[in-house]
Amino acid sequence: MHLVTSFVSQIVALMLLSLNLGFPGSVAGQNGADHGIDFSYQSHNELVVLLHQIAWKCRSITRLYDIGRSVQGRRLYVLEMSDNPGVHEVGEAEFKYVANMHGNEATGRQLLIFLAQYLCEEYTKKNKRIQKLINSTRIHLLPTMNPDGFEMAYRRHVVMGRVPSMYGRGNANNVDLNRDFPDLNDIMYKHEQTGGANNHLLQLIRENKEGRQPETQAIMDWMAQYPFVLSANMHDGDLVANYPYDKSRNTRKMYSATPDDNLFRELALTYSLYHRTMATRAEPCRFQGAKVFRDGVTNGADWYIVSGGMQDYNYLSSNCFDITLELGCDKFPREEELKRKWEDNRESLIEYIDKVHIGIKGQVMDTDRNPIANAVIRVTGPSIAHDVTTATDGDYWRLLLPGVYTVTVHARGYKPKTVVVPVRRYRPTKANFILKPLPKESSGCKLRQLEEEGYLLGGFRAALRQFGFLGDDCDGLVERREDVLASMEDTTASP
Repeated sequence: MHLVTSFVSQIVALMLLSLNLGFPGSVAGQNGADHGIDFSYQSHNELVVLLHQIAWKCRSITRLYDIGRSVQGRRLYVLEMSDNPGVHEVGEAEFKYVANMHGNEATGRQLLIFLAQYLCEEYTKKNKRIQKLINSTRIHLLPTMNPDGFEMAYRRHVVMGRVPSMYGRGNANNVDLNRDFPDLNDIMYKHEQTGGANNHLLQLIRENKEGRQPETQAIMDWMAQYPFVLSANMHDGDLVANYPYDKSRNTRKMYSATPDDNLFRELALTYSLYHRTMATRAEPCRFQGAKVFRDGVTNGADWYIVSGGMQDYNYLSSNCFDITLELGCDKFPREEELKRKWEDNRESLIEYIDKVHIGIKGQVMDTDRNPIANAVIRVTGPSIAHDVTTATDGDYWRLLLPGVYTVTVHARGYKPKTVVVPVRRYRPTKANFILKPLPKESSGCKLRQLEEEGYLLGGFRAALRQFGFLGDDCDGLVERREDVLASMEDTTASP
């Protein structure tokens, strides 16, 4: 029945739009709203209507699409904002915000609605800052990942005026969606010792999709479809920007740094410092064990352990860097507080999106200018043991702090190439790579033959496999094989 109601609501919304009539909570706005924003909650059906209204009003820069359905069949809608919606433009970074993962944590859901309305309105008004952001970035906004849990909490809010702390947190199956992603941390920590792969670890395990919640699987499929570079997921319960890792190497609460720890801290600080109170508040939330976080940021595992969380999954399964935003002590704040919440977070939301434009970006192609997908981009100096890969069009983005870096690109069947790249603070450095194919006679080097000759030792095998050099043949190794064997003979001949 709820699907029929949703469909009817969408049809009615479009009919009214065509007549230029308003809705409560629409972009046209009521209640003295700022930028056409009505600072109130909506049911899921009302949210769908509102998203259609925004998409219609700013149809030249928006696209509304869904990535799947919840347990109870509600669509998970995403609003895309870009100067060329529906198209991945080569070299244009893709960004996402995900909110309402826990159904009773409602602030992020409302903030993304307000953000969409604000961006739409300001772009129309020719705000240069907003136009530049949307023209250079493909932004994806998912207001609710858990609409079933939200509906449960929202109905309680309407009837009782308050929502208990855990009421509606899980999905319709009462599963915590932030514990439902594949746990890739243990694989990563093992590979730190053995020299194994340091990215895209999902491909190393046999995924059990039957046991995965539909909302979680929808996010995983979405991430596999789009080359996201940066994202944040939104929660309530405290006021802090939390960065990976969320799970420590010994499962105890302790600081657990990623290879990109300095970068992640910078990303978290971007949000907290532009927030009106996150970095400066003096009092903790009013629950046992609450504390004030220095500068409004924390390493996840240094706060508490999360296994199967979305933040670590982003980093270890894809090219996407993700942090977790805790947006307030009250999980389902009163409607009177929503305008202040928006004002507290507006600058942070925009500045954080802009962080997708730091580091280096470019395209990897062969000598005929054909794009090379899945090429490995490795920062080798100073070494950062987390690689990213090129997208279908051969384009890549590697977030980095200002400095000078040595970057090496590898692709199966091609000679690797290394360049030195300076990185500035406020705009990305463009670094394109043209890779030359390996000589045909270099193919056919057998893995077993190399092993028998003592070539593959320790973690070197795993590193070579990561670059795609180990399989039926070992393209790229032959060129160095004679040097290795000669070195072994010299060692054997020594007295």
